[in-house]
Amino acid sequence: MSSNSFGVLFRVTTFGESHGPALGAILDGVPPGLPLSEAMIQDDLDRRRPGTTPLHSQRQEPDRVRLLSGIFEGVTTGAPVGLIIENRDARPEEYDQLKDLYRPGHADLTWEKKFGLRDHRGGGRTSGRETVCRVAAGAVARRLLSQAEIEVVGAVREIAGIQARLEEFPDWEGARDLPLRCPDPDAALRMEEAILQAKQEGDSVGGIVEIRASGVPCGLGEPVFDKLDARLGAALLSIGAVKGVEIGDGFALARLRGSAANDPLRPMEGRQTDRLPPSNRAGGILGGISTGLAIVVRVAVKPTPTISLPQQTIDRQGRPKQIQLSGRHDPCLAPRLVAVAEAMICLVLADAVLLQRARLGSV
Repeated sequence: MSSNSFGVLFRVTTFGESHGPALGAILDGVPPGLPLSEAMIQDDLDRRRPGTTPLHSQRQEPDRVRLLSGIFEGVTTGAPVGLIIENRDARPEEYDQLKDLYRPGHADLTWEKKFGLRDHRGGGRTSGRETVCRVAAGAVARRLLSQAEIEVVGAVREIAGIQARLEEFPDWEGARDLPLRCPDPDAALRMEEAILQAKQEGDSVGGIVEIRASGVPCGLGEPVFDKLDARLGAALLSIGAVKGVEIGDGFALARLRGSAANDPLRPMEGRQTDRLPPSNRAGGILGGISTGLAIVVRVAVKPTPTISLPQQTIDRQGRPKQIQLSGRHDPCLAPRLVAVAEAMICLVLADAVLLQRARLGSV
């Protein structure tokens, strides 16, 4: 299994399973002299942490990070940064019924067909629990980006078809600590009602998360196979619940003429830090290279596949069975996925910054 590492110069390898003893990450390529502490990482982990409201999974994980290596006197040394997060509320015995059954909407069947065996304890590596490693690694990448004056922030744009008016609430910082990560209070109230109704009915709902990176200089990314938007798309689609990615106006551009779709060029003095410029339909990327405008990305988050309603499935012998799942799961994944999506964008941009510095000979 060779797909556990991500990045070129800023490279992260994650390990651990949903109901194993711990999860963690090794980060190679972190520049020396970067201020870093467990508290700096913990802030992002707390926004992803389960069990904080009835809208989230009730698994009670403190998600306390421990730094194991690569830090001395509060700064990185240039050595690999190792970190670990222990599982405190794992209940593998609750999954014994799934040894011979495949859950609809999960990777149970595909994993077993590929590897010939599977970890049925909550999905093992395919569980959403794996994303705790990404958020921790992304928090380290965020420290590098902050030195480059790049800020990455996300919010929930839509849940259960209820759309937030994000354009009317340009400052999303206050939404980082809200249960739904949505700055529009009216939309958030209706979203909460929809989530709780689905939960009461044993079902789940999906949503759309939007992430913006401001302060990104012009020139990051490559022009052909390694386009910046391609790297972002691959990173975000590697999140298990994400089934679609849109850069800028995305699919809406397909319904416009070129005269309406093109962003007029204007004189630029340094980097453009405004999150909502007059015209940024391209989402801050042209030809695979950042334009200097805010990078705007949206991801489609599918409904949580673990639901309490009866579902049709098969067993390991291919015989039809009915399955009805219980346990601790999110009725909507979108709010906690905001932190995960931010982390993946931080990892891509940190890698792009280092690659550009190497190109310019300024590492």
